[in-house]
Order: sequence, then structure tokens, then C-alpha cells
Amino acid sequence: MDFQTSIKTCLTQKYASFAGRASRSEYWWFVLAYVIGAIVVSLLGVGILYMIYVLALVVPLTAAGWRRLQDTGRPGWYILIPVGVGLLSMLLTPAMPGGDMMMDPAQMDGQMPGGGRMGLLALLGVVQIVLLVLYLWWLTRPSEPETNAYGPPPQA
Repeated sequence: MDFQTSIKTCLTQKYASFAGRASRSEYWWFVLAYVIGAIVVSLLGVGILYMIYVLALVVPLTAAGWRRLQDTGRPGWYILIPVGVGLLSMLLTPAMPGGDMMMDPAQMDGQMPGGGRMGLLALLGVVQIVLLVLYLWWLTRPSEPETNAYGPPPQA
């Protein structure tokens, strides 16, 4: 499957389809298109536009990853594990006061998150790195050549 066919398949034919299987080329071409689009939209500097872009493509990106895992013989819902760990990390990460990265240290009130919270964040960071390596391994594996529990092999 080529770049354009992958984008067309994931955005129009299988936008929210979690059934079936996705070939390596379908998944990785779509991920490349997503990353290129995210870079372009973020360079525009309009935060709300980036948020709309991410929200518009979260379903097809998740569906493509779901189908890709099924293509390798793994349950598709496994794609939600790194998402959950990432959301948990986001919720636990302390926000900068005022959102300014170059804040004067005198304005920070001396408030630092507790050591337990920072330890948990460090542990979640390690878990995320391990998950990244594991999922890269799984998502780059060849398709199962025969029909598996999730359907026939995808058309390359």
C-alpha cells in the first residue's frame, strides 16, 4: 500500500473501524502522514488548530493501531495501554505557575511536588520507555500470513 492509499483508507474507508487487520505499510504510512500534519499545524502557532487536528485524527490513528496489532495476532485493545499510561503521567505532572517556562525563581513560592509524586513520575517515565520499545517491536512485525482470529490478511 502506498502513501496516498493508506491515508485514503484510514481517513475515509476505515475512519473508526476497529475490526479486521491493517498491513505494516497502511499503518506506518498513516503514522508518517499524521506526524507530518502535526508538525505543519504546530508550526502555524495556533494552539486551538493543533488541538482540533489531534482530536480529528485520534480515532483513525487509534483504529489503525488497533487493526495493526490484530494483524500481528495480538488483541487490538493493547493499543490503549500506552495511551492510559501517558494520560496518567500527564495528570500527575505538575504545571508551571503561569505557564511561563522562563519564570523568575523568586515567583515560584518554593512549591515542589512531593518526593513520592516525583518518584511515581520517574517510574511512569521508565514504563513509557519500555512500552515504546515493546510497541515499536510489535507494530513492526510482519503480518501473520494466514487468516487469524481477526480476519484474513490485509491487502498489501
